[in-house]
Amino acid sequence: MDIRINYEEEESRREAYEEVIERVCREAALVYGLGPAAEISILLCHNEYIRVLNRDYRQIDRATDVLSFALNEGEADGYDGPDAAYLGDIVISLDKVREQAGEYGHSVERELAYLTIHGMLHILGYDHLTDEDKAEMRKEEEFILQRLGYVRQGEAL
Repeated sequence: MDIRINYEEEESRREAYEEVIERVCREAALVYGLGPAAEISILLCHNEYIRVLNRDYRQIDRATDVLSFALNEGEADGYDGPDAAYLGDIVISLDKVREQAGEYGHSVERELAYLTIHGMLHILGYDHLTDEDKAEMRKEEEFILQRLGYVRQGEAL
């Protein structure tokens, strides 16, 4: 899997962020059968940047933590399977990563891992519009996070 990580501002670049994102994406590729040709682009930005995207694409004028733009979004069949090449884009607010890590009492790495798998699952066609869908998506998120050891404080592996 080709994982392209970009930054809104170069001074935000951290090797630790890239390691977390790559681990999560590679685990998702393994678990969900993404082929070696699969590509994903991830942009790490600040609240103002993601707020504009959220406003322009979702008509919600506030910062959010993660946005996903699947290449085949809206197509009846969704994800094209292991031979698919470019999957789409994920945008993650580093400001929200830090805020939510503090709010939920866990590490920045754990929050970044969570937002990465959340975005990947959206790319793969998961959603959380209904309680049933939300429960299924949460189960998948926690499955990947547990496999990688990104657990909340006090949680057992």
